[in-house]
Amino acid sequence: MTPTATGFAPETTTRPTTGPIPTSAIVVTGPLRDRYDEILTPDALAFLSELHARFAGRRHDRLADRMRRRFEIGNGHDPQFRADTAHIREDTDWQVAGAGPGLEDRRVEITGPTDPKMTINALNSGAKVWLADQEDATSPTWRNVIEGQLSLRDAIRGELRYTSPEGKVYEVTAERTPTIVMRPRGWHLTEKHIEFTDRAGRTLAASGSLVDYGLYFFHNAQRLIENGVGPYFYLPKIESAEEARLWDDVFTFSEEYLGIAHGTIRATVLIETLPAAFEMEEILFELRDHMAGLNAGRWDYIFSMIKNYRGRGARFVLPDRSQVTMTVPFMRAYTELLVKTCHKRGAFAIGGMSAFIPNRRDPEVTAQAFEKVSADKKREAGDGFDGTWVAHPDLIPVAQAEFDAVLGDRPNQIDRQRPEVEVTASQLIDVHIGLPISAGGVYANVSVAIRYIEAWLRGLGAVAIDGLMEDAATAEISRSQVWQWIHQDRSTEDGTKITREYIEELIARVLGEVPRSSGDRFDDAAEIFRTVALGDDFPTFLTLGAYADYLDDAD
Repeated sequence: MTPTATGFAPETTTRPTTGPIPTSAIVVTGPLRDRYDEILTPDALAFLSELHARFAGRRHDRLADRMRRRFEIGNGHDPQFRADTAHIREDTDWQVAGAGPGLEDRRVEITGPTDPKMTINALNSGAKVWLADQEDATSPTWRNVIEGQLSLRDAIRGELRYTSPEGKVYEVTAERTPTIVMRPRGWHLTEKHIEFTDRAGRTLAASGSLVDYGLYFFHNAQRLIENGVGPYFYLPKIESAEEARLWDDVFTFSEEYLGIAHGTIRATVLIETLPAAFEMEEILFELRDHMAGLNAGRWDYIFSMIKNYRGRGARFVLPDRSQVTMTVPFMRAYTELLVKTCHKRGAFAIGGMSAFIPNRRDPEVTAQAFEKVSADKKREAGDGFDGTWVAHPDLIPVAQAEFDAVLGDRPNQIDRQRPEVEVTASQLIDVHIGLPISAGGVYANVSVAIRYIEAWLRGLGAVAIDGLMEDAATAEISRSQVWQWIHQDRSTEDGTKITREYIEELIARVLGEVPRSSGDRFDDAAEIFRTVALGDDFPTFLTLGAYADYLDDAD
């Protein structure tokens, strides 16, 4: 069971030959601004229609599987390594496709949104790879979704240039730019400005995943190949091997549709959900012809742990978010297993993002950020990771120094197999940390979540707050911890009971402390926070309702 041989020479076919094409329809309902017609072309929309006709139904099936899995865990059935796929884990022969051109050395990757300024900064950063993020670091306004695609299109063609409102000109000046790996939205998210009508006549919002992926792939795959690289993707929020198989089928169909060789696409899967940690090897197997590696998505992983075990009693309650570090038992177990699993199958293991960021106006803050990031990356490199993430260009030399010290001139350390690592199912859910919840920790969660959501409503997906880079994942941790603390009758270390009334007092305090303006969205942000942190029910993602009810296109 070895991966299909890959190459980058276009094939002669221009349309798929695997069965009849279902009838479907895609309609754009969002406003068409300047140059949007370059992305929303008839041919691109026809491709989106094909993707939805073939894969939208399976997407809904996989989301239903997620709900069943959460219900089972919530009712006492802890996840286990799958018995029905043991043969995959036990077969020592198969390997994944591995790095495509331009992905051979991934020791430092920079992450960030795809607006023109951030795109240019990332391309000039000196990183080996740029995670072009249409997911957690992007607020999915219609403008951000389509203009992010325009930024990527222009960057890939060497045409990107940006002038700020203040008159500052930004352009790509680096001799070597990072290899682009684009992250589409997760399977659970929709795109409300594009409607899909299926064969049964039902009209639904399009899949955010298929829209982001499809537009990027359709417009850029051939040009990327001509540039000597390829269409590469980070896949977020995956929870099972079946979800990975769905993506693999999307990739195979897409390659045939454009007439490019099977295996041209490369995927890096984020292991950022608890169920996925139990199926890492199976996920690699299902995507093996397109697989480059796995990434330890630490923040969403913490959120997933809280979400799945939020109602399982006090022993599953975590302390302050700042105390849930990479060295606590369940985080240590999952990252050790990730490195071992990847290297066993010839895949890259990519470390996560430390949230600390420098402040060029505050040398003390910057020095502390450098120290903490250096320690984090030293641990990752020493554990066997092949690369890591940073969120700020100033952190690239800090991270690279730690990986250079371990890798030297080698592009990776896949040859380090980690046979000494043995991780059990119980270790993956060992959340015992032994630290209290502090009043400051509760307040920080309320403050960070409200301030982040307010920025998100204004179209900002990655926001510097109190010296940390916050995105949707860290906001999810903040609100889910508050929900769990309330429902598990927790108190702070000074004896204050964490109740809805107590949190309402903190909300009022936050709203009284933040600078207000006529155009801010703090009142909406506070209301969203109340819904996702104080309600009886636990919304699976705060962005689902906020996107549907609050995120408009008035920007």
